[in-house]
Order: sequence, then C-alpha cells, then structure tokens
Amino acid sequence: LGRNQADGTHEMVFRRGPVFANLVLADEINRAAPKTQSALLESMAERHVTVGGQTYNLDEPFFVVATQNPIEQEGTYPLPEAQLDRFMMEIRVGYPTPQEERQIVLNTSGGDPPLPPAAFTREDYLGLKRLVSAVPVSDSVVDYAVAISGATRPDDSRAIEMVRDYVSFGVGPRGSQNLVKAAKARALLEGRTTPIVDDIRKVATPVLRHRIIANHRAIGDGVTTDAIVENLLKEIRV
Repeated sequence: LGRNQADGTHEMVFRRGPVFANLVLADEINRAAPKTQSALLESMAERHVTVGGQTYNLDEPFFVVATQNPIEQEGTYPLPEAQLDRFMMEIRVGYPTPQEERQIVLNTSGGDPPLPPAAFTREDYLGLKRLVSAVPVSDSVVDYAVAISGATRPDDSRAIEMVRDYVSFGVGPRGSQNLVKAAKARALLEGRTTPIVDDIRKVATPVLRHRIIANHRAIGDGVTTDAIVENLLKEIRV
C-alpha cells in the first residue's frame, strides 16, 4: 500500500519478494504456513507469481532448495505428498565428520567468512541445463526407470511383495522423469555421453525416497522408504 504524494490518496503497489531470484533457499520449509508453502510450490511448477489477478514471470534459472528439521515437529506443517513430489531429490544430511566439523568451526569463529566467488554465470548454467536435456538416453534405461517406478505402486501388477506389504502410495510419473534426468546429469559428471542402467540405480534413493508413502504397518515394523528402494533395486533387474 503506497501513498500518492500529490493528493494524499492510497494505491496498491506490488513489491517483488524473495521468490524473485534464481536460487531460493526455503529454510525449514515445514515451519512455513500452508498458504506460503502452496504459493512457493506454485512458483516452482508454473514459474510465475500471481497477485491480484496479475501474473509476474520468474526469471530463468529458477529453482528451490528447501530444508526440513526432522527432529522437532511441534508447530510445523509437513509438506503434503503432492507438494513433496515437485522436488527432484530428497538429500539427507547427517552430522559432519570430525574433519568437516573442525573446518566449520575455523571458518565461522573468526568473523564473517567471505562470500565464495560465483562458479557459473547465468548463461553458463542455462547452457549446462540445455546440455543435460539434450543427452540421448537408450530405451533400456528409460524402461528400467519406468519399471522401478511401477514396482513402487502397490496396486500395480509389477509391485514387489515388500511394496504390497508396506506402501500406501507409490511413485508417479515425475519419479520416472527425474530418475532419467538425474541419470543423464550423473553420466556427464562421470565423463560419459549417455546414461546407463547403473546411473539410474545410483540416483534411485534420493529421487524416490520422498515419493513413496509408507503405510502404518511399515511404521510399526520400522521399515523405511530407503529400505523399500534398496529392496526394489535388488529385485528389479534389466
């Protein structure tokens, strides 16, 4: 809300918030209100923000890194499964090693550490993104990604026994898509021009663990989604 200095009237003025950035870090996203979570996830899916009927496009590249605190759940709003599905990976970060912790202490106890230099320009990053998209992928690799995803769905004929016992909802098409995308990127990082089945296997856990919804029996038996993915990789072979 702004004041018109000429006649003293007021008018609504749109001011761009923190979502208008290339990289957005949503720290402890489960502490954000559901309306804020929904707006952020809409930005991720649609690449624009709508305020008062007006649409504002977000610049490319745009991606979100979110953290969740798994220890304390009081006063939090865990993301619904449909919103979790929009994240490509769930990467779990444990305690640092003694050497890593020592470096953290040294870097943060002697004043403000300097900001690191940029690793890429905007054009460099977008070029790498296009390169990953252009990587060719064989039918066998795609078929394996589809088979792994299908085997996570308890009502699917491809479901393995562990899935039928412990899973309420399996992986949707975004799971297969992101398995292939992550495998492409891993192949390039390994110096190869096309992914192989082993690339799918290496990225399967972080890509799928948050897309598999375990049932109450799994919780009671102490069966995690990581264990389910590990069992899938043992049973689903090319």
